[in-house]
Amino acid sequence: MKKLIPILVLLISFSSFAQNGGKMQERIKAQKIAFITEKLSLTSEEAQQFWPIYNAYEAKVEDIRSKDLQPLKQEMRRGDISDKRAKELLEKLMKAETDMHEAKLQLVQDLKEVISSKKIILLKAAEDQFNKILLERLKQMRDKRNRKN
Repeated sequence: MKKLIPILVLLISFSSFAQNGGKMQERIKAQKIAFITEKLSLTSEEAQQFWPIYNAYEAKVEDIRSKDLQPLKQEMRRGDISDKRAKELLEKLMKAETDMHEAKLQLVQDLKEVISSKKIILLKAAEDQFNKILLERLKQMRDKRNRKN
């Protein structure tokens, strides 16, 4: 029952996201912090060391996504590119993917200094679970919005 309450709070809070689009990212981040903290059973000392490392990782990955991957994917979706440009895009895409992988490897190395290997594994499971819940909730919101139209 104790573990069910944060999940219920998470799901209920997602229902208000549609009404507050501008603050959605902040709320998702706050819910993710609460969700991961609970799933990993972080002590206050662990949390103080964990979150700066994790937030730096997330900022780096988001930077790669927004500055490198997003423009590449937009150009790739247009489709009408030469073979030469396709090779260039592929090289840039692989570089961005490699950078994201290296960031993940660095995250694990940094986290080994502050939490156990078991908690690092639990982190991956918690991220996956959070993302699944988030995607399900966003799909429900989209379906509800489409039924109204």
